[in-house]
Amino acid sequence: MDGAFPGLGTLINIVAVLAGASLGMLAGHRLSAHVRSVVTSCLGLVTLLMAILSALDVTSPALAETVGRGVPILVVLGSLLLGGITGAVLRIEQRLESLAGVVQHWVQRLGRATEGTGEGARERFIEGWLTASLLFCVGPLTILGALSDGLGRGIDQLVLKSALDFFAAMAFASTFGVGVLFSVVSVALIQGTLTLVGLTLGSVVPEANIAALTATGGLLLVGIAFRLLDIKQVPVGDLLPALVFAPVLVSVIAAVT
Repeated sequence: MDGAFPGLGTLINIVAVLAGASLGMLAGHRLSAHVRSVVTSCLGLVTLLMAILSALDVTSPALAETVGRGVPILVVLGSLLLGGITGAVLRIEQRLESLAGVVQHWVQRLGRATEGTGEGARERFIEGWLTASLLFCVGPLTILGALSDGLGRGIDQLVLKSALDFFAAMAFASTFGVGVLFSVVSVALIQGTLTLVGLTLGSVVPEANIAALTATGGLLLVGIAFRLLDIKQVPVGDLLPALVFAPVLVSVIAAVT
């Protein structure tokens, strides 16, 4: 399927997330606390599965060929360490919480439906926004689909991703509410930027760089899964810069070897 214009795939994805999240919010109010807890556990397990599949890109032959055998794991480790230190110094997690609080307050002032007020509602809003944003924006379909859209090679991958995101948004919003709805901002910014990258470069970003980013993103999704399953509150927000360091480290290592 060829897009009529660059960005059509992301536009379809945004509509799918909005529709899924809206339906999920309508259904969520009819679910008991126990049912929501079960749904959250199911989402945590599915997120863990998706995380494992993404993290397995560390075994990509293209990545091993570019940086050398045994190095891909070090690339992911280095990305997480550099990203985590950077995120901690910049207090990204704290800033995201503050920003989410501002957004939630803005929604309340407009009189829109939220999950109530108080610390619990704010945490649920943040969890929904961060979890959905990572789930929708980290992965091969996001990267390859947005780049292909920008390169004029069609939007088939983003159409498939939109279908998957529709059901995921519906499930997440039934538990986390309006925070999931606002993940469309993340989808628009990240996929839109990747589409512009494809449009500007005129060629696909090296597969090795995409593999490193996807594998690193998979581990961030593991952190999200741990939070959903109440195993450990991993500061995923502080680790977000790792997604920038991963492809950069691949390029640096490839240049010096």
